[in-house]
Amino acid sequence: MRSKLIAAFTCASALVAAGSVSAADLAARPYTKAPAYIEPLFNWTGFYVGGNIGGAWTNQQWINSANTTLFGDLSPGEGFRQRGSGLIGGAQIGYNWQASNYVFGLEGTISGLDNHGTVNNTVFGVGLDDQFSWRTNVLATIVGRAGYAVQNNLFYIKGGYAGANNRLSVSDTVGVATGSGGQTHWASGWTVGAGWEYGITRNWIVGVEYNYAAFTSQTYQLAGTAAGTYTFDAKPRDIQWAVVRASYKFDSPVIARY
Repeated sequence: MRSKLIAAFTCASALVAAGSVSAADLAARPYTKAPAYIEPLFNWTGFYVGGNIGGAWTNQQWINSANTTLFGDLSPGEGFRQRGSGLIGGAQIGYNWQASNYVFGLEGTISGLDNHGTVNNTVFGVGLDDQFSWRTNVLATIVGRAGYAVQNNLFYIKGGYAGANNRLSVSDTVGVATGSGGQTHWASGWTVGAGWEYGITRNWIVGVEYNYAAFTSQTYQLAGTAAGTYTFDAKPRDIQWAVVRASYKFDSPVIARY
C-alpha cells in the first residue's frame, strides 16, 4: 500500500512539472510596433482634358503702309493702337510625366474670346470719317510645361507657340469718295505663363493660370470695293489672359510609400 502511494505522488509531481513547462512555452510573444502609415502620394503622370474660363486683354495696333484709294484718310506711317477686354473660355488637353517631385508635360489649348474695339478717325473734323474696327475671337496655344509638385499641389511654368484669329476693317461714309473693306488673318507668335494646380481627388484637378502672348504683324488689305490699295501692317501686339481651370486626369494610380 505504501509503495502505491509513493508511486502516485511521484506521478503527480511529474504532471505538475510538465504543466509548468507548457505554461512557460505559452508565454506572450514580445510586442512589435506596426509600421507607421505614410500618406499616399498624388501622381501627376497621365493624360488629361478639361476646360477653362476667365478674362482676356488685347492690345491692338495697325499702321498704314500704302494708300492709293479714293477713300481713307490715313497716310503711310499713320495708325492707331487700342486696348480691348472681354471673356475668354476654352478647353485644354495634355500629358504630364512625373519624376520624383518634378513634373514635365505638353499641352494644347483652344479658346474663344470677344476682344474688340472701334476707333473713329476724324482727320477732317467731320462726323465718323473713317471708322476702324478690329476683333480677336480665337486663341490657340501649344506649350511645354515644367513644374514642381508638393503632394497634391503643382506649381508650374509654361511656354511655346500662340496663334490668334484677328480681323481689321474700315468704313468711310463721309465725303465724295466713300468705301469700306476688311480682312482676317491668323497671327502667329509666342506665349509664356505660370500657374498652380491642385488634385482634389485621384482624377480631378483644379487650378488658376496667367498667360502672356505676343504676335508678328500681318498685312491687311482694306480697299474693299474701292479702287487702289489701302494696306495696313496690323497685329495684336499682345494678349494677356487669366483663367480658372478644371481637368480630368486619366490613369492616375495612387502610390503609397512604406
